[in-house]
Amino acid sequence: MSLPGTGPAFQIIEQNPRFVVIDKAPGISMHKDDQEAGLAMLLEQALGQKVWPVHRLDKMTSGLVVFAFSAEVAAELSAAFAEQQVSKLYLALSDRKPSKKQGRIEGGMVRSRRSSWRLTRDTDNFARTEFYSASLKPGLRAFLCRPYTGKTHQIRVALKSVGAPIVGDPIYHETVQTQPDRGYLHAWQLRFVLAGETFAFRADPTIGELFSLPEVAMLLSGDWSEPFSLRWHGASN
Repeated sequence: MSLPGTGPAFQIIEQNPRFVVIDKAPGISMHKDDQEAGLAMLLEQALGQKVWPVHRLDKMTSGLVVFAFSAEVAAELSAAFAEQQVSKLYLALSDRKPSKKQGRIEGGMVRSRRSSWRLTRDTDNFARTEFYSASLKPGLRAFLCRPYTGKTHQIRVALKSVGAPIVGDPIYHETVQTQPDRGYLHAWQLRFVLAGETFAFRADPTIGELFSLPEVAMLLSGDWSEPFSLRWHGASN
């Protein structure tokens, strides 16, 4: 399913009687945005049946999204996301050097100016993200992020807080002379259990000039080829 004058809004990764997993394109809102149909509406039109969103991605973010085919499955999966029983990995690119190359970023999320958020030292609306990073070439660094909570703009704010805002982020990256072709955040891998069955999905980023660099492909097939095997400390440590 495509929007007029654009490429595909999504690609179906997996479809079964209980849910569908798609690879969302960047620049598509989850719900109706001004006069444009949202992702849920486009998916329903393509499948010819109602869907229930289980979680959400920001408009600029591409990658894996799960929709349920019933309210019951949606409630079960939504509870798994809320209780941090879903493992998620994101890829991001920044043109800034972070204050630390890997580690944990955590704190309370509070509203800031306009549509932005910021991290505090409080525990209200607490967010925790762990990350690794690797240099792709001078002036460009890749980030592998694992959020243990699902707060609005969580990864975008986390990377901004360590001095590495995401390339093309319209809120957290300062204005540049040449606007990038997209915001470089992608929901890459997803694992969860439903009714005792384990599901794992992966969708490599395919949209964006920088994601198409050979250095990115080398990283994903090399040091980050088994990302869940890296040393993640988890939410309780």
